[in-house]
Amino acid sequence: MSLNSISPIDGRYEKQTSILSPFFSEKALMQYRVIVEGEYFIALSLLRKTSLRKFSNTEIKKVRSLYRLSSKDFEHIKNIEQKTNHDVKAVEYFLKEKLAKTSLKKSVEWIHFGLTSYDINTVARGMMLGDALEKVIIPKIILLTKNINTISKKYKALPMLSRTHGQSASPTTFGKEMKVFEQRLKKQTDILEFVRISVKFSGATGNFNAHHVAYPKVDWIKFAKSFINSLNKNRKIKLELNLPTTQIDPHDREIEIFDCLRRINTILIDFNQDIWHYISDEWLVQKVIKGEVGSSAMPHKVNPINFENSEGNLGLANALLNFFSNKLPISRLQRDLSDSTVERNFGSALAYSLIAYENLLKGLSKIDVNKHKMAKDLDNHPEVITEAMQTILRREGVAMPYEKLKELTRGKNITMGDIHKFIDTLKVSIEVKKELKKITPANYIGLASKLV
Repeated sequence: MSLNSISPIDGRYEKQTSILSPFFSEKALMQYRVIVEGEYFIALSLLRKTSLRKFSNTEIKKVRSLYRLSSKDFEHIKNIEQKTNHDVKAVEYFLKEKLAKTSLKKSVEWIHFGLTSYDINTVARGMMLGDALEKVIIPKIILLTKNINTISKKYKALPMLSRTHGQSASPTTFGKEMKVFEQRLKKQTDILEFVRISVKFSGATGNFNAHHVAYPKVDWIKFAKSFINSLNKNRKIKLELNLPTTQIDPHDREIEIFDCLRRINTILIDFNQDIWHYISDEWLVQKVIKGEVGSSAMPHKVNPINFENSEGNLGLANALLNFFSNKLPISRLQRDLSDSTVERNFGSALAYSLIAYENLLKGLSKIDVNKHKMAKDLDNHPEVITEAMQTILRREGVAMPYEKLKELTRGKNITMGDIHKFIDTLKVSIEVKKELKKITPANYIGLASKLV
């Protein structure tokens, strides 16, 4: 952990977020750019419809050997950038230098042929985002979902008091309430797993101007589609060429991803807050970890800090994701540069999300269900069975059962004894009275356990 980091992402939470460094660090961006430039260079040689000769297998291996940037390579690219004041041009010059003393020395001017820097950046960032989602973010969300589902199955039949508008309501089970979150997360994750990332690869203003003027007989649209598709090998989250565009891709597909992530994070904020309430009600208890301190002033405290931390970081992530969605679709005319600096923060949004997921997983590992307290609080609210009673009385043709039970219970503290006395006054059969008296808060859970 660096004590001099400005952001907690690379400081306090470095151990949790360093797994994203291969996808969103400055070095990673340079490396992905090198890959795109290199693969394009190779693809042009295999096209056989320009004056660029076909590369040998050895030459292709040589180009691809440059994809793994050493620290020295990275520093060299940054030094070139200091002179050019252009990061993508620095990558182009780096590749030309590396290949200048090889059999490809007469072909190096074909590096970056007909392209604008955005063509390289959009594909590089698409690969970065797709890889980070596939290898880090989605697996973590799936793990969270599985953990919640495990809790759901374990406690599918455990009765629990519901609350609507903060007031006692018809009972449910703890497992079923966990299942609600599991299903919400699963539906959104299914969307996220099959998303395609839109990229642009058509020159300065999206018309293949330079390509076409140099080689008008080449089908550059077909070539671009084929090239982008070639990058999808072994990639679950696919890249997809967007046509037509201006100089930039409009970011609509990225926004679909960010909005989906934002929905997932919002579901988890909801989950964190519910767990927080259950802990506050003592329906959930947190395991005491020896040596840990809950409060610097109150020795007894075991605070739900993991769930609170998760909620806070999810909020930070969503603030960025929401900004991306509002900002990125807007670009002056054919292009302005305001999207570029915003794109550099994709990793921050995913890092805050990852911190939140890790804390939530840690929090879940430290909680147990307090069955006794859950049952006690449920039993203290016998009024929740009046819904069942008035429904049965409707079935039996009793006049105004809802109103009679409202008069008995609304705004009052009643007991099961009070309810049974009321049942005795009803003009219904003995069998119906027995049926009503069998209903308890603990057994009035409907089909909750079957919904899990």
